Amino acid sequence: MNRAVQSLPAAYFEALYAADPDPWKFRSSPYEAEKYAATLAALPRPRYGSALEIGCSIGVLTRMLAPRCDRLVALDGSARAIAAARRHCAGLPQVELQQREVPRQWPRGRHDLILLSEVVYYWDEADLTRVAALALRSLRAGGEVLLVHWTGTTDYPLSGDAAVEGFIGATTPALHVAAQTRAEHYRMDLLRRA
Repeated sequence: MNRAVQSLPAAYFEALYAADPDPWKFRSSPYEAEKYAATLAALPRPRYGSALEIGCSIGVLTRMLAPRCDRLVALDGSARAIAAARRHCAGLPQVELQQREVPRQWPRGRHDLILLSEVVYYWDEADLTRVAALALRSLRAGGEVLLVHWTGTTDYPLSGDAAVEGFIGATTPALHVAAQTRAEHYRMDLLRRA
């Protein structure tokens, strides 16, 4: 398997959603359901003033996270994914869905929580470093970053472990690791700003 050497562009994901509106089976996979429950359980606060979700896809986790946020900005590079997320999250006024290609189109604003779930390995090392710097700039004092990533084999620019460790390295010492857990197929890393 040949690993991609550059960050995967929005067109890569747009093609996936054109072929299958739920290419990772977010709505039906037992793996995804268990991981979403673990993700929500890992968040230490019952409520967040403002949260940013990078790579929201079709909005399944977005809808689950929304009740715990006064404001939730959810981004994805795919127009098809954002359209599906808008349908899935209809009736949630605190959710703002935006089509943006990160890191090039990082949104303005400061947040108490930044969620990076199944996304950091799509970037090459240079873009991962940019994302880490942008996340630091956008995170309020005491804010948290939660990373949740598949640890199996992929052909993405980085493995889950390499990407998460790269993000942690790029945000140290501004962020410290508050908790780390590893399930059979994924890892979860909670970082906190002092």
